[in-house]
Amino acid sequence: MPSKASSPHVALLIETSRTYGRELLHGVRKYVAEHGPWSLLVESRSLESPPPPWLPAWKGNGILTRSGSQAMADAVSRAKLPTVELRSTRLQHSFPFVGVDNRSLGKSVAEHFLSRGFRHFAVYQLGAEEYFQQRCENFVQTVADNGYEASRYHPRNRREQPTEWEQAQQELADWVDQLPKPVGVMACTDQLGFWLLDACRRCGAIVPEEVAVVGVENDASLCNMASTPLSSIELNGVAIGYRAAELLEHLMRGGKPPKKPILIEPLGVVTRLSSDVVAVDEPELAAALLFMREHACDGISVSDVLRAVAISRSSLERGLRKLLGRSPNQELLRLKLNRAEELLTHTDLTLAAIAEKCGFRRTQHLAETFRELFRTPPGQYRRERRKA
Repeated sequence: MPSKASSPHVALLIETSRTYGRELLHGVRKYVAEHGPWSLLVESRSLESPPPPWLPAWKGNGILTRSGSQAMADAVSRAKLPTVELRSTRLQHSFPFVGVDNRSLGKSVAEHFLSRGFRHFAVYQLGAEEYFQQRCENFVQTVADNGYEASRYHPRNRREQPTEWEQAQQELADWVDQLPKPVGVMACTDQLGFWLLDACRRCGAIVPEEVAVVGVENDASLCNMASTPLSSIELNGVAIGYRAAELLEHLMRGGKPPKKPILIEPLGVVTRLSSDVVAVDEPELAAALLFMREHACDGISVSDVLRAVAISRSSLERGLRKLLGRSPNQELLRLKLNRAEELLTHTDLTLAAIAEKCGFRRTQHLAETFRELFRTPPGQYRRERRKA
């Protein structure tokens, strides 16, 4: 049996009840598989679980925690062990933090709606945590930078646990009903997104044609159980868990904590039916955009769009430049590159295979245009996204 010195004993106080927590655990396991072994103490938990009774007497080497309360943060502090926090909160503690770049997150959601031609925007937010504020403020600022305003909704109950469910939903439905439409709404968690879609049903708002919704966290159970499957930002929990384990290893070896939080960009919007729409007033232009979005990776040209949709070349050019600030060719290229980015992030396909799937005739053309848009070569981009 390996000695304690050669096999660190590490407690993972991370919720197993949510998709994000399980992704963090997967990232930790990936690090341990590559650099271990570690003796891992893991038990079924929720974010609200109290401090475990065994913690005060535990003689371990390090802790990775998602502290859901001040009581949990205090209990972990009293253990006086190298610790990394994976939940950015207003709780009082001195642990180094590894987690999501929430400012980047808000920008990604705003760009998701902007790329679909939305001109009305809103955000359903909570004020309970600083990271909620960061998500929402950056969403609002990105919308403002593009010349638009975003409405805000703050529920009276600032937690994800309303005391009066029916009343809370009616107030939310009243807010949705008065929004200008079509509108793109960011819900700062998937739980809020789930409730927002229910409120749309209650007030008769059509999703996604009148109200498009994107949540945060990409929790599989909530997103797929929603009345309309919920689009959501995927947080890159595997990379965050891996990086947190790497930092904990450094601390357990006597290293100094970083001076600043380690922030990792989300993977982007996982599009489901709740936001899979193009918000355009002109039917012909909307049809052209939909055709381009569905067939860009088939290698189509602008001529193919004109043959498929009853719209003139000048109307298509003028409409897209007014709506998106891009020409038809630029929009086709953007759609192909976004698909390439998705495949680089989520698959092990070679660059040549990705080029073929995205409608590029030459791999080199994909590499050159990808580097121009994303400011980094495809191979380096893949490595950074997987092991931030």
